[in-house]
Amino acid sequence: MAQQLGGQQILILKEGSSRTRGRDAQGMNITAARAVASAVRTTLGPKGMDKMLVDTIGDVVITNDGVTILKEMDIEHPAAKMMVEIAKVQDAEVGDGTTSAVVIAGELLKNAEGLLAQSVHPTVIAEGYRMAAAKALNLLDGFAITVKPTDTAMLKKIAETALTGKNAEVSKEHLCEILVKAVTFVTDPDGTVDIAHINVEKKVGGAVDDSELIEGMVINKERGNPNMPTSVRNAKILLLNAALEFRKTEVNAKINISTPDQAQAFLDGEEQMVHDMVDKIIRSGANVLFCQKGIDDVALHYLAKAGILAVRRVKKSDSENLARATGANLVTSVDAISAKDLGSAGMVEEKKVSGDEMIYVSKCKNPKAVSIVVRGGTVHVVDELERAIHDALMVVSVVVAGKKVVAGGGAPEVELSLRLREHAATVGGRAQLAIEAFAASVEIIPRTLAENSGADAIDILVALRSDHQAGKKTVGLDANTKKPADMLKAGIVEPLRVKTQAISSATEAAVMILRIDDIIAAQKSAGPAGGMPPGGMGGMGGMGGMPPGMGGY
Repeated sequence: MAQQLGGQQILILKEGSSRTRGRDAQGMNITAARAVASAVRTTLGPKGMDKMLVDTIGDVVITNDGVTILKEMDIEHPAAKMMVEIAKVQDAEVGDGTTSAVVIAGELLKNAEGLLAQSVHPTVIAEGYRMAAAKALNLLDGFAITVKPTDTAMLKKIAETALTGKNAEVSKEHLCEILVKAVTFVTDPDGTVDIAHINVEKKVGGAVDDSELIEGMVINKERGNPNMPTSVRNAKILLLNAALEFRKTEVNAKINISTPDQAQAFLDGEEQMVHDMVDKIIRSGANVLFCQKGIDDVALHYLAKAGILAVRRVKKSDSENLARATGANLVTSVDAISAKDLGSAGMVEEKKVSGDEMIYVSKCKNPKAVSIVVRGGTVHVVDELERAIHDALMVVSVVVAGKKVVAGGGAPEVELSLRLREHAATVGGRAQLAIEAFAASVEIIPRTLAENSGADAIDILVALRSDHQAGKKTVGLDANTKKPADMLKAGIVEPLRVKTQAISSATEAAVMILRIDDIIAAQKSAGPAGGMPPGGMGGMGGMGGMPPGMGGY
């Protein structure tokens, strides 16, 4: 890029850099963002379709989970990447509603484009959108219904809504029972829920109905020695974060051995050191050992002789969850082991699941960490099931913590649209146009639900508006009957935080994209120095003669 100053050309940007300004820059960004929204729009709702994603090495992912689709897509445009960020934040915060957030953001930008064509300034649109979002969050809080964390029937409905439309739907009653129980177990006395304490293990084989909840932990490991017992009843569990191995000196030292007897004495000393460590474990009364570090083969032999089931190199997260499940304390030194640090479980056993050995720590008394073993016929089924379970666990935990829900099926969006149009009339000025555009944008959710279920979107939207104007705030689209219905009576409910987070994220991303009026792009790197000769790779039949701008495609 160059500028003329007094007849003299001054270079400001490096040669090869590009610059796009004004309406062209806004148009490019809006088009890219809308393309991302369009890619996931058909996956929304209980009748949404799946996407098959094939990566560069041929691995296949089949899913209708918005954030998974966007993560797997190889997106390059900066504005499109911002849309992916919306989905990631939505997933991290509330677990569900990722597709809704992206679709709303895309529609906000589409309607903003119409206002830009009418010469409404981007700053005015941004201000109107922020005002509308603030009003929408206030209205949503007014629509919300308070739920008690002990209301398991409502929690099951929340989980069922999250599972509907995914491969988990075939066994959703069984899964909902498991998920609500799991969240109930790990809920702390102050009402906080961390789903990291729910360990999900995937195993291909069997049916979805074979998935089970273990009131304790499942560790994807096997016994350290085949002579160890395969099961231990009334287990006394020791969690150790120290190696049961010969201790090496911390300083460099040389030992001179001149006779075979000295060599044997040295080896016997090493073995005795390990034996003493094992003795301390035996004296504590432990009959099950989970060790985060390594366990020497000699130590495993002595542990097996003592009838102790030992597992080595257990993950830190699994050790922490074992502590919550069994009541054990994590011991960091062999010398510090005592009986009061031991945890308990009704049963610890090694089971073979789909050809792999796993350690089941079950029948724990009031466990604060549990495991779900997910089963399915194929790898793709199990992977998608795990994603569905993650979403459902997140939304149930969000409701337990936030205690508020709203009707599903597009009901809150239709109500928001009506109320925002009424609010826009009281604002006046050009900001009114932006608020009206926002009101029209949120209707993309019921419209998309109708399209994806095979209903006529216009007929459904008109019918929903009519019901909501008559005061029926919880009426949404029943995707099975393709007709408006009371979502609360149908048991289709979603956490309030899923809706508020989706609207907040979508608005922030749309405003940020709208405020960009200048794109300055540096020249793309040509790759590693010396990596390719100037004329392209030898033997490629003149591939070096590609036209400018084709690089990167």
